[in-house]
Amino acid sequence: MSTLPFFTVDVFTDTRFGGNPLAVVVSADALDDRTMQAVAAEFNLSETTFVVAPSDPAHTARVRIFNRTAEMPFAGHPMVGTAFVLASQRPELVKAVFEVPAGIVQVDIHRNGEGAPVGASVVAPQPLSLGDVVAPEVVARALQLDPAAVVTKHHLPIAASNGNPFIIAELTAEALSGSDPSLAAFREARDAYPQFGDRFALHVYSRDGQVLRARMFAPLSGTWEDPATGSANAPLACLLLSLDPEAQASRFDIHQGVEMGRASLLQVEARRTPEGIVATLRGSCVAVMQGEITP
Repeated sequence: MSTLPFFTVDVFTDTRFGGNPLAVVVSADALDDRTMQAVAAEFNLSETTFVVAPSDPAHTARVRIFNRTAEMPFAGHPMVGTAFVLASQRPELVKAVFEVPAGIVQVDIHRNGEGAPVGASVVAPQPLSLGDVVAPEVVARALQLDPAAVVTKHHLPIAASNGNPFIIAELTAEALSGSDPSLAAFREARDAYPQFGDRFALHVYSRDGQVLRARMFAPLSGTWEDPATGSANAPLACLLLSLDPEAQASRFDIHQGVEMGRASLLQVEARRTPEGIVATLRGSCVAVMQGEITP
C-alpha cells in the first residue's frame, strides 16, 4: 500500500522546539475531508496542512488547513511552514502561490547562502476587514481579568480579519502575562455573539512602540493557547495602522508564545493600498521530524 510523506516544522522561530509546530502532509490528493480532519486531530497541533494539486496549474499548490476540529480559510504559520517544506524539496522554488479557501496567498521563500530554505514571507489573502465590537467586560471574563485591564483608549475589542477572523483586544502588560482563559466564559461569549461563529478566538496584546507582545486563545476549537498566530497578528498590525491616518505603512515585531515556553517572533508589515490595508508576515522555520502516513 502506498504511503504519504509528512513533515513537521517549527514556525516563527530559528530554534528547534520553539515557535509554533506544524505538520505538513504532501501529495495528499487521495485523502478525503474526513480523513484529513482525523489526521489533523491525531497530530493534535494548532494546524496541519495537506498539499494537493492546484485548481490553476500556474499556481504552486492548493493547501487545505485543518485545526483539531475544522478546516480553516487561512492561517499564517501553515503558509510559512508549508512553503518551507516544499522549498526544501524543490531547490528552484523562490516564490510560491497557494490556493486557500480565503483566496490566493503569495509567498517569497527565504534561503541562506548555501541555498537552504530558512523561512518565508506571506501576503495575507484579503485586506483588513473590521466587524462588531465586543464589550470589554466579556474579554475580561474570558481571561479572568479585572475589566480595567482591558485598554480601550485606542480601540474597543473588535473583530478583525485578513482572511480569518479574531477578536482583538489591548491589555496592560501585566494582564497579558496573567491571562487565564475560562472555558465557561468563552462559551458564554460565543452564545452572546453568535455572529462570530463557534470559535470566538481571542487575540490580545500589549504594545511598546513598534514591539508587541501577544497571546491567542481559541479553546472552543481545541487550541487553548497558540504559540504564534500569523492570521491574528496580520489584522492586529493592520488595525494599528488604521488608527494612524497619517501613516502609509508600519512594521511591527510581535512576540508570542513566551508564556508557553515556545517563544516566537513574527515580523509584520501593514500598508495602505487602493484595495485597503494589507499585511505581509515574515518568519523563520526549523525542520523537526518526518515520517509516513498510510491512507
